[in-house]
Amino acid sequence: MATVVQSLPQPARPVTWIREFLQEELAPYEGRAAVVARMTLAATLVTIICLAFRVPFAFQGAIYALMISRENSRATLQSAATILLLTGVGAAYLLISVGFVIAVPPLHFLWIIGSLFLAFYAISSLTNYTAAATFAIMIAVGIPLWDRHVPAERNVEDTLWLCLAVLIGVAVTAAIELVFVRLRPGNEIVKPILERLAAVENLLTSYAEGRPADSGTEQKVIRLGLLGTSVMRRTLRRSGYSSGYSIEMGGVAALVGRLVDLAGTLTQAPLQSSISSQRRFRKLVSELAGIRAQLIGREAPTPIEFDADEQRNAVPPLVHELEETAALIPQAFSNSASVSKYLPSPEDLPRANLLAPDAFINPEHVRFAVKGCLAASGCYVIYNAIAWPGISTAVTTCLLTALTTIGSSHQKQILRICGAIVGGFVLGMGSQIFILPYLDSITGFVVLFVAVTVLSSWLMTSSPRLSYFGFQVALAFYLINLNEFKIQTSLGVARNRVVGILLGLFMMWLVFDQIWGAPAAVQMKKTFVSSLRLLAQFVREPVSKNLKNTIARSFALRETVNTNLDKVRALADGVLLEFGPSREQDLALRNRIRQWQPSLRTLFITWIVLWRYRAGLPGFELPEAILLAQEQFDNRLATALDRMADRVEDNGSTLMESLTSVYAQLEQAAWKASPQQRHQLTPEIRSFLLLSRRIADLSDCLEMEVGASRFP
Repeated sequence: MATVVQSLPQPARPVTWIREFLQEELAPYEGRAAVVARMTLAATLVTIICLAFRVPFAFQGAIYALMISRENSRATLQSAATILLLTGVGAAYLLISVGFVIAVPPLHFLWIIGSLFLAFYAISSLTNYTAAATFAIMIAVGIPLWDRHVPAERNVEDTLWLCLAVLIGVAVTAAIELVFVRLRPGNEIVKPILERLAAVENLLTSYAEGRPADSGTEQKVIRLGLLGTSVMRRTLRRSGYSSGYSIEMGGVAALVGRLVDLAGTLTQAPLQSSISSQRRFRKLVSELAGIRAQLIGREAPTPIEFDADEQRNAVPPLVHELEETAALIPQAFSNSASVSKYLPSPEDLPRANLLAPDAFINPEHVRFAVKGCLAASGCYVIYNAIAWPGISTAVTTCLLTALTTIGSSHQKQILRICGAIVGGFVLGMGSQIFILPYLDSITGFVVLFVAVTVLSSWLMTSSPRLSYFGFQVALAFYLINLNEFKIQTSLGVARNRVVGILLGLFMMWLVFDQIWGAPAAVQMKKTFVSSLRLLAQFVREPVSKNLKNTIARSFALRETVNTNLDKVRALADGVLLEFGPSREQDLALRNRIRQWQPSLRTLFITWIVLWRYRAGLPGFELPEAILLAQEQFDNRLATALDRMADRVEDNGSTLMESLTSVYAQLEQAAWKASPQQRHQLTPEIRSFLLLSRRIADLSDCLEMEVGASRFP
């Protein structure tokens, strides 16, 4: 096994990797075109209003029209309110604080340094990046305004115009999103449910035809399972829907989430195709299609039943659980006790805080702010020393590419410079040379604006690995063409923007990489260790006998583990952009962790369903005689995960009693507890054992691989 582990797969050729990366990121998915259309409509209306009424800083309003969340109406309003609040806070800070220093140059300089420190501190300590970025952008745009040698009244007026442009952008975007919701009432709740039902249908249709599902279908089910349903439940809690509707749809959301979890686990089990199982799958697909059709028609699903015939024990495990869960969905509309018993109250769901819990006690926030302030202040000093205020975008670059690790910061810097080149040189200067000289009206410019915005919006709706590039394409183009009330004829504007970006990137590289770096490889290792420990904590759940508190806590742990696993992937991308004497070791560590990530994620997905047996949810109760063996199995798994974390962290030992041998004791207890022992286990216990065996195999394999590796 050690030999296999050390024989890591060779990375794909750069050209192949880039092609596959772009295919994955740019591929259309359900709802993407609609989101792009709404983003384009909002940005275009903001631009037309600002140009028609000669509102300065139109680029600011158009950019915020793209930044506002469109997850659902509640998220849109919250995002809009956050941007308005932080814009107001930033403007108030500028107007109030600058009055004390504007007449004294040394104090004015110290005020700029302090403002930059505050902006970077906000980026590090605020949990909402949109809020932090809004405040940082206000500081970055406001500092050059108040450096001009013009009357103070002019600076105050321009600061207020800046706020008005943001207000127009936010108001127009929020109005468009609310109109869209009114045209499709209930969509923010019903659509995610329909999407999950359709994904399960597609998966089960493949099984009904006696063939494995394609990888895309399986990955979608797994992704939706990891995403969970807590967002829908929070939306219901904060919405103005009636309590009856909220209870009903909350129950449906929980049941559909449970259905997706079971389907995701089914993808990890070997397919057992038979005439009987295919018939059961077809029946299940038919019933799910009926439920989906009735929900689309805003009708309560009619009760459904599944045949408990003599072939019940011949079908693959988990099918019976899928049928029971589907049968419970119509009962949710009658507020059945069997449905509501295991639903947590909305108040039990974790609440998001604007500030990180350690915002005022963790020195890392201060250290990050000092590093960022040093880089941005260096840019400020340089462009003032050479009297080139046109490259003040260097400060904005520092603020918008500031991340806590070298690799992640490099990734964002590369996306920013590439976005600036495409948006500034190719689209901005290209349109100035070849298109704008032939346009003489707002209509012609709007057509060009729409084309660029569609491209940028499509890129922005990619994953975080590419979305920032789309944002930078739009930002560079807007800065060039929406800064004044005329067609921009000077190519110097685009040149200045890109030179400023290059200066900002150089200073960020100098401070964050050469002087005071935090390698992405180190952060990736820490995050992977954290994922192992959090999953071990999840395995030890529940620690409370209160079922609803237990479920609420499991939701929080589940989201945290999933976030960490995604973060490891992002940090692994950042490691590729780090160079130095330890690069070979870092790449080897990256390859090993990426090799283990799928196994760890599969273990996590499988445990989500197995956890329901441990919590004793309706339909997942186990005989008392199995519980002790189950507890021993769970404790051994949690210990294995902790020991793997120790091994990765400090090269400790991991080998101990195999989890497969502990599983054998669990299986023996299950046979003894089965009322049909010596003949056949019940479908529920068979599913439970299948999941446990899958986890045992994954854990033993992962533990052996981690134990055979050494870590820097």
